[in-house]
Amino acid sequence: MASKGKFHLIWPPAAVMAGLLLIWQIVTSTFNIEEWILPSPYAIGTEMQEAWPRLMEHTAATIRITLLGFGAGTAAGFVLAALLHFIPGARTALYPLLVLTQNIPLIVLGDLLVIWFGFGLMPKLILLVLVCFFPVCVSMLTGLRQADEKLVTYMRMIGASRSQLFWRLELPGSLSHLFTGLKIAASYCVISAIYAETIGSNVGLGVFIRLASNGWETSRVFAGIIMIVALSLLLFGLIAGIERLTLRWQVREEAAGQ
Repeated sequence: MASKGKFHLIWPPAAVMAGLLLIWQIVTSTFNIEEWILPSPYAIGTEMQEAWPRLMEHTAATIRITLLGFGAGTAAGFVLAALLHFIPGARTALYPLLVLTQNIPLIVLGDLLVIWFGFGLMPKLILLVLVCFFPVCVSMLTGLRQADEKLVTYMRMIGASRSQLFWRLELPGSLSHLFTGLKIAASYCVISAIYAETIGSNVGLGVFIRLASNGWETSRVFAGIIMIVALSLLLFGLIAGIERLTLRWQVREEAAGQ
């Protein structure tokens, strides 16, 4: 029954996507649209097959910088949220500055980081950290503030320390909010990594697409886009899967405790 339910969730978007691809193929074939303007799905698939080794090399580079930036950014968001929650008045004083960091256009910030740190790994990593830490920090802060006041009072009455209150009550209660922030960060991280690669790198999907675009190889541009979408969905799906397992385990543990 569970697999049947999942099938009913998957087939409608899959059918729509297949229909769109079919219409796309028919239109490009019927009107003889040149490939450099709009390649057909068949032409894109053929190009992906021909460029597969090189495409995989660039994809692997993008995966490395994405995972590094996502890991560092989410860790920074977690630590910062905990500090703002622990330190009295810190949230009020620093929250506007956190919002300010998200209002600087990436194209401007990327150029500044290159000026300050050169063309190595550092400016790319800082850019990804700035993109990823904010949704994690804000979501976790929201969750931490929604702890049950009665349970907070009870734990204080039985002598729980501030750290015990955080690890045993506030953090477990904020997990759903934390995973929401992680999924948002995952959605933006791959796209930000692509841009980071264009500001000073010789490998990665951002470089692959830029070179293909400069050479009017539109099929290769679409091939790169497909890989970007696939990576974004994969990272998002991985976080969603971990969320389901974690929250399911948490619910079972709470039920066992009762």
